[in-house]
Amino acid sequence: MSEKRHGQLGLSDEQALSMYRYMLLARKIDERMWLLNRAGKIPFVISCQGQEAIQVGSTFALDREKDWLCPYYRDLGMVLVFGQNAKDQMLSAFAKAEEPNSGGRQMPGHYGDHRYRILTGSSPVTTQVLHAVGIAYAGKLEQKDHVVLTSCGEGSSNQGDFHEACNFAGVHNLPVIFLVENNQYAISVPISKQVAGGDIYKRAEGYGFPGIKVDGNDPLAVYEAMKTAVERARNGEGPTLIEAVSYRLVPHSSDDDDRSYRTRDEVDEAKKKDSLVSYREYLIAQGLLTDDVEERMNKEVAQEVDEATEYAEQAPYPETSETYTHVYAE
Repeated sequence: MSEKRHGQLGLSDEQALSMYRYMLLARKIDERMWLLNRAGKIPFVISCQGQEAIQVGSTFALDREKDWLCPYYRDLGMVLVFGQNAKDQMLSAFAKAEEPNSGGRQMPGHYGDHRYRILTGSSPVTTQVLHAVGIAYAGKLEQKDHVVLTSCGEGSSNQGDFHEACNFAGVHNLPVIFLVENNQYAISVPISKQVAGGDIYKRAEGYGFPGIKVDGNDPLAVYEAMKTAVERARNGEGPTLIEAVSYRLVPHSSDDDDRSYRTRDEVDEAKKKDSLVSYREYLIAQGLLTDDVEERMNKEVAQEVDEATEYAEQAPYPETSETYTHVYAE
């Protein structure tokens, strides 16, 4: 990476370091959840590992005071940047009453937080993409200045919902950005068996708006692409489709054995391109991540995750009398 690349993109040294801290926090929360799952303390993990650069780089380009997120289930890094914290994630993992997404009613990774304009997600994949278009359309009708970012995996982008959302957004020139986090596997199905053309971003041409492909292991490349897309949307120039290519470093979920469909050599090779490694090296080269700064950051993140875990484990579960609240009309 060239000297002070983040500065050329309009990011301060503090922002560049903050991006790394969010990536690190997402990774450490995720790793802790795997340990808790293997210890039999939480039932399920759906992981962000390998995609942190996409999630953090993209959300740093948004206005966190007015823009909307319609994320998918891996987007831990995104929701952290928008305002959720480690405690929120651990409360969700343990399904405790005070967790903000659903009050302990939903699986981990099903984000939704009215405090930060994060749309409530559901288990059927890609539904959030249609909802994002609806929010963007409402904003245009009401002449609001918000931009909507919605994300999904490359597997989800093959659903009919994705086509309908992109087509409607293109026709009505809406301020929505479609971010496809291409981690190269739809559970066990590789990209070569999902998409005949190989590239997701090229579909944008058929919908009448730009498509761009970026290195999803480079948070600054993702930030740059997203910043341009946000400016277009904010200026009334319509949607953008961004395909960010990375790699899912762990199994699809804690219920998946990825050894049945990919080799250890393939995964080990992908780990050499891990964004936490490459971006750390960039920050060290810029003189921003000194030994002292890194040691302090690692301690702070570890303490945050430890305290969140301890708090969530001891927090109360929802009352059984509340089981059907918000399920049926009262």
